[in-house]
Amino acid sequence: MPENIRHFLSSVNIQPKNISLYETAFTHKSFGNEKKIDNNERLEFLGDAVLELLVTEFLYKTFPDLQEGIMTALRSSAVRKESLANLARVIQFGSVIKFSKGERHGHKKEYILANTVEALIGALYLDRGLRETKKFLAEFLFPEIVRAESKKNYIGPKSRLQEWAQAEKQITPTYKLVSSFGPDHSKTFSMAIYLEQEKIAEGTGNSKQAAEQAAAANALLIFKI
Repeated sequence: MPENIRHFLSSVNIQPKNISLYETAFTHKSFGNEKKIDNNERLEFLGDAVLELLVTEFLYKTFPDLQEGIMTALRSSAVRKESLANLARVIQFGSVIKFSKGERHGHKKEYILANTVEALIGALYLDRGLRETKKFLAEFLFPEIVRAESKKNYIGPKSRLQEWAQAEKQITPTYKLVSSFGPDHSKTFSMAIYLEQEKIAEGTGNSKQAAEQAAAANALLIFKI
């Protein structure tokens, strides 16, 4: 196994049994296609389901007084791409992911970091089971859920704006791409938010989803919500 993967696993207290699972977890599809080897998409698919199960169980057991709607919002906040990309930055595995030469800046892309977190969780589940996977999440993700619940900041700008718009104006906000610029490996997107035909605000980000969240946050400021 490459030494950098070995060092990473040690840094997050993972003691692997089946090393090849983790090598696959850190193999982006661009590298897999280039080298004709397995990539991490199947592990990502599995890890997504395992993550949702364990986060749901954690919420159910940790917050016995929370209503279903709030638990759903907390879970959505915990497993969304931005949250998982932040986790990836905390545990610092960006340099471990194997990319093709054409995707060499992929470690800067939020969706790739988030997808790789899910692949890692899938590999850990297959290799060490639910108990060890839960221990990993208890160290690196569950504390963030507790903090989000205590601060009541688990409802993102898009959800908050949609709730307000539907309640106050009976309108669902829509988003349109204004522009994108920069090289393929580091694009910046600008998205506009509309209430029916009226443009309300714009926002920018390194993905369309991030730009939509920024636009919604700017709209919340405009409406003083």
